[in-house]
Amino acid sequence: MGQIRLLVDETYMDERVDRFLSGMLEEKSRSYLQKIIKEGKVLVNGKAVKASYRMEAQDEVMVDLPELLEPEILAEDIPLEILYEDKDLLFVNKPKGMVVHPSFGHYTQTLVNAVMYHCKDELSGINGILRPGIVHRIDKDTTGVLVICKNDAAHRKVAEQLKVHSITRKYEAIVTGVLKEDEGVIDAPIGRHLTERKKMAAGVKNGKDARTHYRVLQRFKGYTWVECQLETGRTHQIRVHMASIHHPLLGDTVYGSEKNPWHLEGQTLHAKVLGLLHPSTGAYIEVNAPLPVYFQKLLQRLSVLS
Repeated sequence: MGQIRLLVDETYMDERVDRFLSGMLEEKSRSYLQKIIKEGKVLVNGKAVKASYRMEAQDEVMVDLPELLEPEILAEDIPLEILYEDKDLLFVNKPKGMVVHPSFGHYTQTLVNAVMYHCKDELSGINGILRPGIVHRIDKDTTGVLVICKNDAAHRKVAEQLKVHSITRKYEAIVTGVLKEDEGVIDAPIGRHLTERKKMAAGVKNGKDARTHYRVLQRFKGYTWVECQLETGRTHQIRVHMASIHHPLLGDTVYGSEKNPWHLEGQTLHAKVLGLLHPSTGAYIEVNAPLPVYFQKLLQRLSVLS
């Protein structure tokens, strides 16, 4: 019987194991997953659990699911914008529209396929064959800097920094509406939306602690360009937090208006700065990803209109 191995990162801490698997195995119903959990076909750290088990960071989940054997993920010659590289780490500037890692039913044209071609066999294997080298991720339509770990030792040290929230993560975004304050902090727990499973929500019961610091970079007519620094790293954190204070990201049709007058491909969000302690030297390293062309042109248009 084939097995699927999943390693839980901090994004899913305190989430029920059945909900976690629903997110990972989207083509399977939650009732089906609850059934196989009850049958003992899902092990967490080697032990059978109930569907109500709450996930912890670094939990290892093994799922016996014959029809979902992990496919062979192939290296693909896809161009990468490399920002920094050494024997342990690779920092890339992810383009808009690119998925970070393969998922069930979507195995090609991802960042992982591109990184496998570039790095050959030099990638950490802690997160399994679907996510070699991947220690964190950003959304498909979010651009910007992402770090890839080339070996397991580097992966563990970077993952530990993520766990204790010591990594510097600064994003730039354009939000709808004009922010009155020059800066502020949004402190509101984030968890799964009560009725829409694929969405997150702020202030929900049993949500995870989440804090976003924001600073106004420039105000326009009807919009604001902001820098957001993450103190925590929850799923869709900036998108959810800015929407919670009635300033959703421009182009975000999930957490903002379904109308898209600017004809954008998803939210206007860019991972600008990523800083961490190097896993081998211990020195602080900070990598900066330039704003994508679409973002720069949008700022110019807003400036003219204002």
